[in-house]
Amino acid sequence: MSSQQPDRISQRFQSIQRVIIVLAGKGGVGKSSVSTQLALNLYASSSKPRVGILDIDLTGPSIPRMLGLDGHPVYQSSDGWVPVFADGSEARLSCMSVGFLLKKRGDSVVWRGPKKNGMIRQFLSDVRWGELDYLVIDTPPGTSDEHLSLLEHLAPVHSKLSAVIVTTPQAVALSDAMKCLSFTRTANLPILGLIENMSGYVCPCCGEVSNVFSTGGGAAMAQREGLTFLGSLPVDTDLVTLLDASAPNGEDLTADNNAPFQLLSRYEATSSSKLFKGILEKALDSFPASAG
Repeated sequence: MSSQQPDRISQRFQSIQRVIIVLAGKGGVGKSSVSTQLALNLYASSSKPRVGILDIDLTGPSIPRMLGLDGHPVYQSSDGWVPVFADGSEARLSCMSVGFLLKKRGDSVVWRGPKKNGMIRQFLSDVRWGELDYLVIDTPPGTSDEHLSLLEHLAPVHSKLSAVIVTTPQAVALSDAMKCLSFTRTANLPILGLIENMSGYVCPCCGEVSNVFSTGGGAAMAQREGLTFLGSLPVDTDLVTLLDASAPNGEDLTADNNAPFQLLSRYEATSSSKLFKGILEKALDSFPASAG
């Protein structure tokens, strides 16, 4: 690494108050949907903060699609890459992902560790985020190259970092979540808390929650390990449809200069949005006093 690189990253992050790293021990637990909801709920909070979301899941970048930003180009300015704004001219919700750099959505990213490390370093040093109150970082499953590179490069701003761990109620997912917990403790990374995703199923007709899978494992793990249990999120078909489809009927969910932020308004109509408000309140209460 260049001796000037840490200084470059430190300069970028001087104007970012808090960094929330979203972790999951295994794939398929809905980590990216939690990252997206975290960013949307922060954006919608009463203080009207400026929020960024960085997708470092390099081989499976899904944040652009979930935010309705697929196909948007990334522009290079004299001061670095300009992130893509999900809310149009209001410019309070920005996003960066390797997904914006692919020619087609289905193109694969076949990179070894050094190339991944270089991409993460470039995201951290070259993206022109500007002033942000929060930067949410969506990571790949596990605790591997990307996570080690991320924490290595962010070492100069470690006091701004904290993490959220996402699991599902099943024993296998909880076992892998324990590995995430071990990783955060080894790295001295503060944990805001644990979210149990896919905890039950919301009936799209009546709204009743059924425990199709087991439930309560996340709360039990949090209590056992001395973590804050941020809350449970059931499978919500309205949310799945919204984030998976990205833009129903081919319409653009991002805001232009005159239109409202349609993705946010549609998200706020889901039952998940109401549940996540409580999760966000607990997460904000758990921030280390030194953060920011």
